[in-house]
Amino acid sequence: MRVLSGIQPSGALHLGNYFGAMRPQIEMQARHECFYFIANYHALTSVHDHKRMVENTRGVALGYLALGLDPAKTVFYRQTDVPEVCELAWILSCVTPMALLQRCHSYKDKIAQGITPSTGLFTYPVLQAADILIVKSHLVPVGQDQKQHIEVTQDIQTKFNQTFKCDVLVRPEPMIGSDVAVIPGIDGRKMSKSYDNTIELFCPEKTAKKRIMSMKTDSTPVEEPKDPNQCNVFALLKLMASAEEIKHWKERYRKGGMGYGEVKKRLVELYLETLGEARKRHADFEKHPEEVERILVEGGRRAREVAAETLREVRKVTGLVRAKA
Repeated sequence: MRVLSGIQPSGALHLGNYFGAMRPQIEMQARHECFYFIANYHALTSVHDHKRMVENTRGVALGYLALGLDPAKTVFYRQTDVPEVCELAWILSCVTPMALLQRCHSYKDKIAQGITPSTGLFTYPVLQAADILIVKSHLVPVGQDQKQHIEVTQDIQTKFNQTFKCDVLVRPEPMIGSDVAVIPGIDGRKMSKSYDNTIELFCPEKTAKKRIMSMKTDSTPVEEPKDPNQCNVFALLKLMASAEEIKHWKERYRKGGMGYGEVKKRLVELYLETLGEARKRHADFEKHPEEVERILVEGGRRAREVAAETLREVRKVTGLVRAKA
């Protein structure tokens, strides 16, 4: 099965990215034909700074490679290296009902957060559909809260095929992750760059330790029993600890006589143990930017071959004639 997923270069990679998306994506390489891209066109809806865009795009590439993405197995590319996706987005926008986009939760949520609406933000789901449909992806890994994105893509795919009486575009299905809940940030809310509550994957060790030790907890006295299921620190610890250690910490929480600082110190250790090798590889890749660029260029070439063929089929059924090269 062909799997597609993308990540916006809108900030530094963090534990929420890793446990929510990156780790399962890396594991999928052994079972599926994977296309993973850095969604820099999408990031333009919020990032309007040249230096930040370049650095963030590079950071995502370094992060995936350090965490184990294998460019021999996975097509790994920048969205901007496949310009055909923008042409397909325009074509799809011409058959996408306005009402479909007006119902999208993501747009409403961002407006509620005070983000100034732009045409790009409103039509974001159409470009997202183009990303998925242009490589004829069968599966798209998403969280339960992102399922609507794939449903919108399915509606657009159906509308296109019905309008032009064809079966050119393949219907994608959501691949819903079930084993990882929402990853809490240091303030207890969902870990997100927009909340500035993240624990980054590749920041200096001292910075990571400081962020972990600052995690918000309740005011239950040390001697009192505590509920591990209501603790943000434990929510992260159980993602990295063994089953035996998780059981041990649950018992200590419920017994009492333990302070949250003790759990935080152990979380720092687990963070370094879990990401230690990846952090070393990240440092090595930073020394060889030409190799990272070579990987992205080659991934873009491979993705563009697939995209160009899909677009040829789309142009044929729509009657959009082009001069022969």
